[in-house]
Parts: sequence; structure tokens; C-alpha cells
Amino acid sequence: MTTATIHSVSANSTAADIVQFFSDLARRWQELRENNEKLRIRNAAEQLGVSEAELLATRVGNGVTRLNNDFKKLFTEVESLGSVMALTRNDAMVHEKTGQYKDLSIHGNMGLALGVIDLRIFFSRFVYGFAVQEGAGNSMRESLQFFNAQGEAVHKIYANSNTDMQAFRNLVERYRAAEQSAFIVLEGNHADDDQAADNQAKDSKSLLQAPETLNVQQLRKDWSELKDVHHFQAMLKKHQLERIPAYRAIGADYAQQLDKQAFEDALLQAAASELPIMVFVGSEGMVQIHTGPVKTLLRTGPWFNVLDPDFNLHANTQLLEQVWLVRKPTTDGVVSALEMFDAEGKQVALLFGERKPGKPELEGWRELLNKLLAKHALAVQSVAGGE
Repeated sequence: MTTATIHSVSANSTAADIVQFFSDLARRWQELRENNEKLRIRNAAEQLGVSEAELLATRVGNGVTRLNNDFKKLFTEVESLGSVMALTRNDAMVHEKTGQYKDLSIHGNMGLALGVIDLRIFFSRFVYGFAVQEGAGNSMRESLQFFNAQGEAVHKIYANSNTDMQAFRNLVERYRAAEQSAFIVLEGNHADDDQAADNQAKDSKSLLQAPETLNVQQLRKDWSELKDVHHFQAMLKKHQLERIPAYRAIGADYAQQLDKQAFEDALLQAAASELPIMVFVGSEGMVQIHTGPVKTLLRTGPWFNVLDPDFNLHANTQLLEQVWLVRKPTTDGVVSALEMFDAEGKQVALLFGERKPGKPELEGWRELLNKLLAKHALAVQSVAGGE
């Protein structure tokens, strides 16, 4: 969430306090909706100083059903629903992909879906689940919604006109939690405000600043010897680095900062040339990927949108703070990406040219990036580091 969540209950709260808090919250949410019928739950949660999951909990028994926590098994059955819309978002990006969940595999707490709906799932972040009905009659929308320990959404699955609704309702019934309580108690409630602020400051600093002990020469050596893009995160961990300070340190041959307009221009150029691309957007518990062309682009206020039949992207470009063109060596040749970050240094989206392992990246993608580089390159401020 973009604002700090204000919690009024904790594990130490009495049952009466918890019931009273959620009763008051339900009333406050109702009053807010009466004044703004189109207000989205995410925005309502921010205004009320709570999480989405807490708001949904107030409606349990009234269009909301709590699900048990057997999320791995539940996801293996989503394919039976047929076509659905998968939604993953962060503050700056909303990624919506329509299709069928297929080729799902689970490895420990990691899940992969490799069909039209292409996902990397981190089940350790899935703590709460709800089946949600919104609206009424023909305008009713039904969904499965999943949240982390802080009540923030990690993934949502929406039924559409082609969904098998009998299978959907059967799934909800199979995974219905035994206890349908209209409240939840989140982790971290009543944390010391000063300590929480200190922790947030430290996290932001680590995302934006390199350690004083950074050995740039060794970083460049390790970077040049990469064989697979999937080894990149392990290399950063070895150097105790986050992405932005690594990019500032490595040199323009591997990472070049671009102005923020480069993100929008990349999508416009890809659409104009019908170039197939890959669009990655992640939450704390999910990475969702679109592969293919983008066609219908539209700006609405701060939002730049892709509005295609099977793929929608809604990007709040006001929340983009940095854009980087990043090149990584692999056994298939250099793989290049456009990476977007918010003001805190959190990655909010990535763009690649469409590619498969064993094949070089598309020449059209390299040409697109070279055009962006010529138009949008910024001077890079180096970071201090060891020799």
C-alpha cells in the first residue's frame, strides 16, 4: 500500500476489542461507499487506514467466503474453471491476463504456471484467501482473492463470461474454511511506530545505495561471466547489492538509466512494429507475465493502458521514478531488459523481447532499445565502491 496501515487490533487484543474494531470498520466502510459508490476497495482501504483483507473480512457471510489455507492444492484445481482473468498488481502497475491456468507445477513453496496465464507463484506469501461476490444480478463479479500476512493482495482470479461457474462454486465449497469469522488479525499490528519507520528507512536505503565495501571490479567480472539471466539475483546477493545500486556501479555497457518516458515509448514502438514482447509485473507473492504483441494503447490521466482482448496493463506513470536498460550475458547471447522502479527503489515492471531458452533475443527488440537509448539516455551518477 502507498500509505501506512493503521491497525487497531493485535494478537494481544481481547475478543471484544477485535469484534468492536471490525464492527466499527464495517460501518465506516459502508459510509464511505455511500458517498462514493465507484470507490475501489484498494482505495477505500487506504482512506480508512487498513488493509484490503481486513475490509473483506467485515463482509464474511455477506458475499464473502473465507477459504482454508490449502492454497497449493486449490491452485492445482483452477484449470477446471476454464477461462478466467488473472490479476497481479503493485502500486504502480496492474497486470490482467485472460485465459486458462495450465501446466501448473509446484516445487516446495514455488509454483509455476506456463500456459497463456504465465505465473511464478511464491506460496509462502499466501496467508489469507477469500471468495468474493461483488454487485448483483447480471452485473455480479465473482473472484478468488489471496493476501499476504499484512493483508495486501498478492493475486486475484476473476470469473468471466466463459468461466465454468458450477466448477467455480464447487471449488469454493471444497476450500471453504471451517470457521467463517468476520475478522482477521494481521502480523505486525501495533508495531512500534518509530521502529517501523527506522526499518522502512533501512529497507529504502538498501534498495538505493551500494555498500561501502562494494568491489566494482569483481562485480564487473562476475557480471561478464553470467551464463543465465536466472543467475543474476544470486550474483547480486553475493555482492550484497540491490538492483539500482548495481546498475549505477556497473557501467553503461551493462546498465544505462533512461528518462521515465522511455517506458511509454517502448510500448508505443512495440505496438507500431507489432513486435512481440514480454511484460512482467509482480506483487510480493506473484510474478505475472504476458508474452505477445500489444495493440490498443490509451492514456487516461496518470494511467497509460494496454487494452487488448486477452491482456490489460494499467500503468500509473506518475509513480515511475527510474527506468533502466539492462544487459546480461547468457549462453544464448546478451539478453536486454527495460526495468521500471518506484521512488523507493522497488521494481514494478520489466519488459523483454519475446524469447525462448536456447534462442537469441529478437533483433527487433534490440533495435527498439537502441532507439530508446538514443532518445532517452540520462547521465549516470556513479556510486562509491572498493577497488
